[in-house]
Amino acid sequence: MAVAIAALPMVAVAQTVESGKKPLSQVFEIREGLIATGIAYEISEVCPDIRARIVRGVFYLAELEQKARQMGYSKEEVSAFIADDVQKDALEEVARARLADLGAIPGDVASHCAVGAREIAAESQIGRLLR
Repeated sequence: MAVAIAALPMVAVAQTVESGKKPLSQVFEIREGLIATGIAYEISEVCPDIRARIVRGVFYLAELEQKARQMGYSKEEVSAFIADDVQKDALEEVARARLADLGAIPGDVASHCAVGAREIAAESQIGRLLR
């Protein structure tokens, strides 16, 4: 999740609303994909035994961007969504809450490793972004 010019997100949100499309933050597939990516990243940062699959993650994020474009969102709308710090913070909050629901305790290495190992074994989207 990235950062850019502060005014740009508001322009893109206004354009999206005017065009009748849902804001990208409300598009299930995009939102859930970003949340899964955030959870995988957090696990890889806390658990020393599990690493992020960086190349797979980059390709997955590119796929999400392509899906948004196929749904009719412009490159500017996608860029603005990615750059929106408010959206980024909201998605990170959801990702951390879901990670906790999966059993990870903030700062606890063993619990993050256990969640990561379960996700890898389950071959979930989170697990596919880890090794």
